[in-house]
Amino acid sequence: MDRKKKLRIYQIILLISGTLIILLMFVKKNIPTEEKIISANLKKIIEEQKSNIDSKDGNTFYNVKYSGLDLKGNRFSIISNEGTTSDLNSNLVEMKGVTANFYFKDNSNLEISSKEGTYNNETLNIIFKSDVKALYENSELYADQAEFSNSNNYLKVSNNVKIIDPKGTMLADQLIFDINTKTLKITSLKNNKIKSRINSK
Repeated sequence: MDRKKKLRIYQIILLISGTLIILLMFVKKNIPTEEKIISANLKKIIEEQKSNIDSKDGNTFYNVKYSGLDLKGNRFSIISNEGTTSDLNSNLVEMKGVTANFYFKDNSNLEISSKEGTYNNETLNIIFKSDVKALYENSELYADQAEFSNSNNYLKVSNNVKIIDPKGTMLADQLIFDINTKTLKITSLKNNKIKSRINSK
């Protein structure tokens, strides 16, 4: 074998060896980084899953949103900071930091918010509890509790009800707002039943 062929073989061997060394160093250098990324992501997912489990009440989820249509075809959306489903009844969701919007066919909008709430994802009924506030056109409503009944198409507001309207302020024990007819039925503090009609236009 002449000298040129030997030199060429040595050069090829050195080139291959050098390439293998560089590849091995690159792979070795990057494996820990990838492992760290995978490990960090896996740890984050596990921590989120752990934080989403409430051993007493079931599974807890964050930034919950429900939307759909009621029986009359009105759109609604419900947003809560936190929702917990019960193992005893998977249809019920206990919520914290609740805001619900009802968009009626006449283009009016009813917004209700509360500190706590219970949503039934089968019947679409909602109970709002603690610091309930409702906004409808130019009127504001405050109460301790409110209940939206999808099957009966009404909103019942009770306990320390206060209505602030451009026409004045009213205190009541209970208020029932018929969503279909936009009619109010109010029970006053003196237990006198009053009927009032809201003009939605």
